Amino acid sequence: MSLQQEVMTALKDAMKAKDQTALTALRAVKSAILLAQTESGAQADLTEEQELKILQKQVKQRKDSAAVYIEQGREDLAAPELAEAEIISQFLPEALSEEEIEKVVVTTIDRIGADGMKDMGKVMGMVSKELAGQADGKTISNIVKQKLSQ
Repeated sequence: MSLQQEVMTALKDAMKAKDQTALTALRAVKSAILLAQTESGAQADLTEEQELKILQKQVKQRKDSAAVYIEQGREDLAAPELAEAEIISQFLPEALSEEEIEKVVVTTIDRIGADGMKDMGKVMGMVSKELAGQADGKTISNIVKQKLSQ
């Protein structure tokens, strides 16, 4: 079952359960997927990697919004954003721990013979592709910087 079908099934279940938070989150995901499919030059079907990027972006947007709301003392607005992020996260593969990400980064650095910050782009590209959907870019970037600056 494709991600889009899973989202549609979950959307129907949320409608039946009258779960407004889930409905809002899943409708946003459905909308983002449809937008990506109808972009000029896009293929009719998205690859799994493209679908994961859309989901990650949706989760990140909600977490960023929640952080801003919390910073401004608006926990009442932050709670629904975090709840929506949690619902969308269910469709993402399980996130890797920092230790697991670090192993992949070290392996990649050794494999391509990277030495120093000048090779950060190469390492980031390969690791990001390998860990698509399993780790966010910020965490990967921090670990790559740490390893390349040693």
